This record gives sequence, structure tokens and C-alpha cells, in this order.
Amino acid sequence: SSQTPPPPPMTGNFFVFFLSSLTTLHPYVSKAYVFTFLLSARLFIPPSELLSRVCELCIKQQQLDQSPLDTAKVRKFGPKILQLLTEWTETFPSDFRDEKMVGHLKDIIHRIAPCDEAYWKTLNQMLQKLSQRLALMSQGEESIVKVSLNASSISDKLVAFKTKPPPIQKDMLSICNDPYTLAQQLTHVELEHLSHIGPEEFVQAFVQKDPLDGTQVSFWDKKTSNLEAYVRWFNRLCYLVATEICMPAKKKQRATVIEFFIDVARECFNIGNFNSLMAIISGMNMTPVSRLKKTWSKTKTAKFFILEHQMDPTGNFYNYRTALRGAAHRSQTANSNRERIVIPFFSLLIKDIYFLNEGCANRLPNGHVNFEKFVELARQVGEFMTWKQVECPFEEDRAILHYLHTAPIFSEDGLYLASYESESPENQVEKDRWKALRWEAA
Repeated sequence: SSQTPPPPPMTGNFFVFFLSSLTTLHPYVSKAYVFTFLLSARLFIPPSELLSRVCELCIKQQQLDQSPLDTAKVRKFGPKILQLLTEWTETFPSDFRDEKMVGHLKDIIHRIAPCDEAYWKTLNQMLQKLSQRLALMSQGEESIVKVSLNASSISDKLVAFKTKPPPIQKDMLSICNDPYTLAQQLTHVELEHLSHIGPEEFVQAFVQKDPLDGTQVSFWDKKTSNLEAYVRWFNRLCYLVATEICMPAKKKQRATVIEFFIDVARECFNIGNFNSLMAIISGMNMTPVSRLKKTWSKTKTAKFFILEHQMDPTGNFYNYRTALRGAAHRSQTANSNRERIVIPFFSLLIKDIYFLNEGCANRLPNGHVNFEKFVELARQVGEFMTWKQVECPFEEDRAILHYLHTAPIFSEDGLYLASYESESPENQVEKDRWKALRWEAA
């Protein structure tokens, strides 16, 4: 509210301020503030060290190492530390894959729980939920790795030909010829990937040295595997679209495939799945596809140009950002999961966060932490966290999902070869490239 005072400026020892604000019941400490702190703190200090220092301060300030404990004092402080630990384990569960984190968590639990029976119940539930979250995370990551390895293995066998392979028994239209159904299944894949990306991955990608700290912050191998897997999915979808278009021998068939994917892209736009939309447009704009002039002449392209306009990068993607705001507003007022779907163009989201981090210093000239930067960082990441929690309302079609994950795709050279065989090179540059590729394939 307008009566809520802003937080005092954070100094280099900002975790001391944070814990002090908890213990003094500072009115600014909200769920959003805790999220901002836990997200941005890792730019300065490893999560395990942060929790260690928080525990030390708790023990010191609340005299948790004394016997007997001041029960009244701990009960006043208890709900706030429970709030912090609950939100930490719920929002950043991957931090607790570190055994040190679990050790610190159990230590503080055993110190404050004896003061109130309700604390035992709350803390046991917290540990159970954390264990469940970590198990689900491991299962999800193993599933993504398995799918990625399977897709890579199949694709490697195909592109080894460096030319059009023997006819493939199946193509996308033989698996699914309804654009809306395919758009729904693409949304399944997108939301599955999003569900595994933790907020910390956005920050861990940009961890750098803190100028007021003499040491390099290198407390992990940057744990961004889920984020990277999602980017690989985007690239796969681009190449899958291009492969499906370049594969057919007849231009009428290729034109049919192009029109099909245009309709799929339009349905993705209507659903709010902007990432698949951009991947499809990107695939159709790859040079091996865009050079097929005879094929495109047989295609109804009006709808494609409308979609391209929506995703036009002009004005820092002004049209897309407008559409995204519309989808976000629809999501906020939605009565169903179908209307809540917002899947942003992920590469642009990463770019926005990157430039926010690079363009604004972590500290102000007076040495205080640049809290405004981290509030904006938390706003952008927090918005994404809301979108990724939507449960997909569409029924799964395992045959389509299997095809999307495992269908063979061409490498860039393979696409050019398929394209040149479909429509002969038109200029000397293309002729030279075709000759070189055929020579390599021989």
C-alpha cells in the first residue's frame, strides 16, 4: 500500500539487513520481497553460504544456543523464519540438492521446533514437500535428457547421408493433419519444458564477480541445464519444420506442408504459445525453405505475412510485446486453464533479462545494492514463474508427441541439399555450394 515504507538501502552485508527486517517484523517484508531477495542474493553469495549465515544470525539474535530457550522470544520470531524457509524450499527447491543446504535447514529446524508443537508439524510438512519436489525435478530432467539423446541419435543417423535420405515412411501430415491439434501438442511440449525451469537458472547464467568482494563468485557449474534444454527444443522445432517442408519431392506437396504449418502457427498465436509460433516462423524463414520460390508461388501466404508482422523484430518486437501483454491480461482474468496459457518467446525473454543484468550495475556508486534493479529482475522472472505453473488443458496425443521428439531432422547442410534437389540452384553462389556439398557427400 501507499503507507508501506520502502526498504532501507542495503549495504554490502545485505543478508544482515534482510534477517534484521524479519526479526523486527519490518512491514515491507512480503512474499514478493522474499522472492526478490532469494533470487538476487545468489549474484553475491552462494545459497549454501547465505543460509549458513542466516542460521548463524538466528542463533545469535534469538539466543538459540542457550538453555533453556526464551520460548516467548522464539515464538515471536518463529513465524518469520518459517515464512523464509517455506518460500525458499517451495520456490528454489534446487538449492537444496546441496547437502550443506539440507544440513543448515535441519539445524535451524531442530533449534526452533521444540518451542511449539505446531512448528514440528509445519517443518515436517516442509521437508516432505521438498523431498517430493526434488524427486519430481530429477524425474523430469531424466525424461528430457532421454528424449534429447533419442532425438540426437536418430537425427545423426539421418544427416550422415548429407543428402536426401531414402524415403521416410512417416511425415508430420501422416501423423497429424489438424493444425489445432498439433498446436495443442506443441503447447504440451512447451509447458513441460517450462515446468522444469527454476527461477535461479535465469540469474545463474549471469553470475559474475562482485567488485566489493575480492573473490570470484564461482560456487557452481552454472546450473542452467533445463534452460539450455528448452533452447535446444526451440532449435529442433525450427529444423523439424524446415525438414518437413524440404522433404517432399513435388512442389504441390511442399506447398501443402507450408500452408499446414502456417495454420499451426496461427493456432499457436491464438492459444498464447508464442515460442512455438516463433520457431515455426523461423523454420519457414530459413534460407533452404525461403529460396523455394516455385513452391511459395503455389502457397497462400497472406496469413503467413500477418504472423510475420506480429513477430516482426522492428521496434524491439513492439507488435509481439503488445500481443504478449494482451495474452498476459487475458491470463490474469481467465476462468479456465485454456485462457491462462502464456508461453513467451523464450529467447527474447532471456535477452531482456541479460540486458537488464548487463545494463544496470549490481551496486550503486555509494556501495549499496541496486535494489531497484533486482525488483525489476524479480518482476520479469516472477511473471514467467506464474505462466509456467499453468496446467496444460489439452489431452495428450502420445503418437504426435513421440514424433515431435524423435522425428529425424536435417542438419543445415542436409537442408540445403534437399532444397537444391527440390528446386535447382539459381545463381553461381548456390551452384558452387551445391557442388561442394555433393562432393562432401560422395
